Amino acid sequence: MKHPYYILFLIALLFLSCKEQSSQVEEIAIIPKPLYQKIEKGVFILDGNIQLISTEKLNEVSNYFEAHVRESYQLEFSKNESDKKIIFKSDENIQNEEGYKLTINKNLIEVISKNSKGAFYAVQSLFQLLPINSDSKSIEIPCIEIKDQPQFKYRGMHLDVGRHFFSVDFIKKYIDLMSRLKMNTFHWHLTEDQGWRIEIKKYPKLQEVAAFRNETLIGHYSDQPHQFDGKRYGGFYTQKQIKEVVAYASTRQITIIPEIEMPGHSQAAIAAYPELGCTGEQVEVATKWGVFEEVYCPKENTFKFLEDVIDEVVALFPGKYIHIGGDEAPKTNWKKCDHCQKLIKKENLKDEHGLQSYFIARMEKYINSKGKQIIGWDEILEGGLAPNATVMSWRGTNGAVQAAKEGHDVILTPGSHCYFDHYQSDNENEPLAIGGFLPLEKVYSFNPIPEELNKEESKYVLGAQGNVWTEYMSNKKQVEYMAFPRMIALSEVIWSSAESRDYNDFIKRLEFYQKRLDKLDVNYANHIYEVKGELVNSDGILSYKLSATSDTYSIYYSTDDTEPSKLYSNPIDVTSSMTIKAVVKDGNKILGNTFEEEISLHKGVGAKISIDKEPHPAYNAGGKEALINGISGNNKRYGDKEWLGFSGEDIEITIEFKNPTEISSISTRFYNGNGQWIYAPKEIGFSMKLEDGKTINDIRTIKKSNNLLVEYFYPIESISVTEISIVVKNYGIIEDGKQGAGHKAWTFIDEIIIE
Repeated sequence: MKHPYYILFLIALLFLSCKEQSSQVEEIAIIPKPLYQKIEKGVFILDGNIQLISTEKLNEVSNYFEAHVRESYQLEFSKNESDKKIIFKSDENIQNEEGYKLTINKNLIEVISKNSKGAFYAVQSLFQLLPINSDSKSIEIPCIEIKDQPQFKYRGMHLDVGRHFFSVDFIKKYIDLMSRLKMNTFHWHLTEDQGWRIEIKKYPKLQEVAAFRNETLIGHYSDQPHQFDGKRYGGFYTQKQIKEVVAYASTRQITIIPEIEMPGHSQAAIAAYPELGCTGEQVEVATKWGVFEEVYCPKENTFKFLEDVIDEVVALFPGKYIHIGGDEAPKTNWKKCDHCQKLIKKENLKDEHGLQSYFIARMEKYINSKGKQIIGWDEILEGGLAPNATVMSWRGTNGAVQAAKEGHDVILTPGSHCYFDHYQSDNENEPLAIGGFLPLEKVYSFNPIPEELNKEESKYVLGAQGNVWTEYMSNKKQVEYMAFPRMIALSEVIWSSAESRDYNDFIKRLEFYQKRLDKLDVNYANHIYEVKGELVNSDGILSYKLSATSDTYSIYYSTDDTEPSKLYSNPIDVTSSMTIKAVVKDGNKILGNTFEEEISLHKGVGAKISIDKEPHPAYNAGGKEALINGISGNNKRYGDKEWLGFSGEDIEITIEFKNPTEISSISTRFYNGNGQWIYAPKEIGFSMKLEDGKTINDIRTIKKSNNLLVEYFYPIESISVTEISIVVKNYGIIEDGKQGAGHKAWTFIDEIIIE
């Protein structure tokens, strides 16, 4: 029989071994998630007794790795022969150009790849196995085997520097943060109505005039009247600086695609050289946001100007693509321009859309002659797609589907999932943004391959890209806040296999990754500890369910307007109007913002509701029940789960009561952000079925208003009803001279309150 103390000793050893292994497993939190990883027993000790060996082909990456270890951990590798080695070696048998194998055992780390790209991505995984902070001269790295490669070959992030300008140092930081997530393309949006940001030596006025605006809009475009700061603003990158950034990106395996907008978004260039426009009249660099009628006129001098610009751009950017925009080009001036109309007839074009296609095709031919290919936003499909163009689909996925079916390469960047200038939380205290609502989970749920494409057509989908438009991001901290952690979620969408993706698992790894962002001084949005609420109607019995993205910590709440102190475990019974407050706590420390929801029980809450049209998928987060759940939408924006949005349609809403209900008023409100193509209706109709079977019909006019929110109150002499129908008439076609002119307006409606 074994001595009991010996048995206890064995149990203690087993416990410590399990604890050590568990600790290792907790640290395996690589983002994006590798295709295959197997955790082995033991650790590799990173210290000064290690020999670093590399094939010549991978020297640049091994030097990059060595510099990082020296800078972050103050460790120098040994110059002498050693039993412990880190080896970088190439293997031509690896099929994927960006694939790699990373093997770590107790005495050896092997990085194996076909080329420097795969090696670089292996190093990024290796970095995420290292501790975030360490004062030790010997660092433990868990033993592991990883085999990995990307799902898509185009993995991009965009940054608009036209609306707001950012320093070279910040551009480098942005690129570095992208590279850590294995992204490989930086889309640099360099020209806009509000500013031209690239030095073109042949045209000095682009630097002297087009790069600066006289002032900038204060607040949101929808705020009326518009206010300005009165301060001259601008800047541009010299060609020397651009070469510096391109070289920096290259060492991080990132290709830069420059965007030179044409024919639209060109008011800044026309301000510098008025002869580029159709009227020849002097205009100013734009001082507010939106779409402007000043577009390039398709004259020979315009094409000569753009060809000269392209000549200098091509010399700066060694990548395959030049992005030429092609989006949001109003045809107003072209319709009035004698030259344009003659050109349409001469070239036997159908209309102004055909003229845009002619413009794009001509510039594509020139860019192709320089050994480059063009990318354009999906508007370049209008009037016929240029022969070799790649389409970047932003207005949903229809453009991608059309282009892929025609045999063109496509990159998915729909506003619904990839526009990081949209709000990411419905918290009232979020920084000002353009609008919309794109939470982290929705980014992670994105499938870059549209379901309309078959297997063969899907091959034309190169990948996806996150876009950061900076109308409302005046400094680098705001850019970081809007880009992170949504960029992190997108990186996994476009690198990792769809089958391996699991949002709850991602959140656990993200919690660890955010600590790395803290170390890098990144001002990310920490919404994973933010409480969310949902009113649940179970056969007329109401309750309120609380949750947080991360379940690592507990939720505390209150219903009496005091500070949250009750531990949440089950949905809260809702039997009267109340204000619920909730927070996530780590002990006594509050994580994230305080959640607050006011529930006002009115006679419509719990009734049956139907709508004759489906809300637009991007603005239907709360479903039709959101209109009668006792919760009003955000006062500042329309993208939360309480507002419902309809694109250019009349709608009829029907509310049915279980029992005859006495009512005395109906009220609601409409969002009226005209700068975003959203208008309150001109007319609203009511139809009420009475308890005695009779029907009352009424049509009311809604007065035009410049207010962001238009409230409508309909008083009724007290009656008993069984059903209410409300017809909301769409505003109609937006007038000339306004944002979205010629298009049908959007309608956004909030809670329908029945008293």
